[in-house]
Amino acid sequence: MKNNPWVGLAVLALPALLLSLDVSVLYVALPQLSADLHADATQQLWILDIYSFMLAGFLVTMGALGDRIGRRRLLLIGAAAFGVASVVAAYATGAALLIAARALLGVAGATLMPSTMALIRNMFPDPKRMGAAIGVWFSCFMGGMTLGPLVGGLLLEHFWWGSAFLLGVPFMVLLLVTGPILLPEYKPAKPEHPIDLASVGLSLAAILPVIYGLKSLARDGWNLLPLVAVVVGVGFGLVFVRRQRVLPDPLLDLRLFANRVFSTALGIMLLGGVVMAGLSLLSSLYLQNVAGLSPLETGVRLIPQNVAMVIGSMIAPAVARTGLTAAVAVADEVPGLLDAARAAFTTGLNVVGAVGAVIFLGLAVAAAITLRTGRAQPEPVTADA
Repeated sequence: MKNNPWVGLAVLALPALLLSLDVSVLYVALPQLSADLHADATQQLWILDIYSFMLAGFLVTMGALGDRIGRRRLLLIGAAAFGVASVVAAYATGAALLIAARALLGVAGATLMPSTMALIRNMFPDPKRMGAAIGVWFSCFMGGMTLGPLVGGLLLEHFWWGSAFLLGVPFMVLLLVTGPILLPEYKPAKPEHPIDLASVGLSLAAILPVIYGLKSLARDGWNLLPLVAVVVGVGFGLVFVRRQRVLPDPLLDLRLFANRVFSTALGIMLLGGVVMAGLSLLSSLYLQNVAGLSPLETGVRLIPQNVAMVIGSMIAPAVARTGLTAAVAVADEVPGLLDAARAAFTTGLNVVGAVGAVIFLGLAVAAAITLRTGRAQPEPVTADA
């Protein structure tokens, strides 16, 4: 069974489902947990965003760590940490503790994403089979986004908001049980140099102040402190880039960005992710706080846009045959669709769902195509039984 890559792919679908479920469920649970924990607007933003900040800050680091200790080992360590942090988040007694638990979830999540993608790349060396495997993985990720609002609504109808975090624990337990049995271990050739801790610190020092500054500017307008934070973050980012250029074994190989296909794919994925996350949050808050719907009713209303994501990822191969420019054209339609979505909030709930479905359909097609196109070639590795 361990030698069957498709069986291993089924195991790797678990963290994909979990990560997307965890995000989409939280959108539905936010109003309830904010009321119970007396979280103000700023704390609500940190509850949502600290996960993404820590994941982004540690993603490159965890990818490099997996190259050294083994991708499967890092995946299992991350799964255990994610399960523990989920329990802490579920039983948090205050907003500060929940923010801290979400930060730990972000660090744990940073171990899951690069490990799953690296294992898929190693398990499927043939480009065509790799593309199919990535498509299956991406469909599972989209499926989690689809189920999240509905599952979250059902949970919140019968249990407290902490059940939304406990949802991930069975997934992680199943991964910990099946992973060692069904997933082979892959280790690239042993690097000559250890992980550069200074680069890790610089990457965090570049990302976190910039995000903090942009969030503060968006919330409070132009102020000195957030402006200084952005400038400081950019400064650390420049130092990080300069250090990567001179290291013999950099934390992040900047030569990747010289590849136009890679850079274009990464840019489209970034913009698409921002739009998807923002629209999901806005829709969920509007339906509950303005329209007065229950969590379950909100989850039902969000199903069309999430189903559209799954459909988009499934039809992406057919669209891809027309060339990458098709994905770029879809992405170029996003600003106009967002204007339509903004108008939809003044015309009725059914229009909100319909416009959201159109937007998510286009974004899913673009994301699936660029994920396939921008994948790196597999590097030589050694596989342990």
